[in-house]
Amino acid sequence: MVQVNYGGLRPDGVIDLSDVAGIDALTCGADGVSIGAGVTFARLADDPRSSLAGLAVAARAVASPQIRSVATVGGNIATASPAGDTHPVLAAAGAVVDLRSVDGVREVPYGEFFLGPGHSVLAPDEVVWRVRMPVSTDTSQHFSKIGTRNAMVISVASLGLVVDWRQRTVGVGLGSVGPRPLRAPAAEEFLATSLWPPSGDDVVPEPWAVAEFGRLVASAATPIDDVRGTADYRRHTVRVMAQRTLTWALQGRRKQETA
Repeated sequence: MVQVNYGGLRPDGVIDLSDVAGIDALTCGADGVSIGAGVTFARLADDPRSSLAGLAVAARAVASPQIRSVATVGGNIATASPAGDTHPVLAAAGAVVDLRSVDGVREVPYGEFFLGPGHSVLAPDEVVWRVRMPVSTDTSQHFSKIGTRNAMVISVASLGLVVDWRQRTVGVGLGSVGPRPLRAPAAEEFLATSLWPPSGDDVVPEPWAVAEFGRLVASAATPIDDVRGTADYRRHTVRVMAQRTLTWALQGRRKQETA
């Protein structure tokens, strides 16, 4: 729609998929989360389930209430903008995108779906059908976004953190700091080792470990200078957001354990 509004795209026709059965299905279970492409951001933003906590925060950061009532998860993915607000959490969770055509459903790992700004592996005869997150119900999910103002703004940089306490895994997703959504594997491995050392007991990372986690996250970014911010500023912001979201996750875990 952005391209249409700016005159860069004049499609011959538009197909309304809103009445396709199942495209707006939203389920959370033991095997993870399944989000239909037709699920709106307004619906995600109001969902109280812990398995959707990170995406709910991301959804509330999207545009205005009017836009959130019609904008969908599938549209955010299919647009393939590296600044899409759902990308950091979905990437961090190791999501899978299901693409549907007359030939059936094709599964694509989230990191392999994006080829570059505005480009993806989506074929001309395919639509985004749903996205699945293989997370347990015992997760800490957080999303943070930096913009040039507080609302109605594209992100300068964004970050998603998913800590699965049951599976003992860590995921970090980055947005607007590369040509496509990124992961931070070195930071993920470091934090997992810090949280769950070989001794087997959960450990609260020392301040130096939190700082090192932020540094490793920043090193995974490949940003550019543009009108919204410099590359150095973007690296700085993802470092700060990494440390901040980790602090939130640890605080939330302590509250759960003492409740």
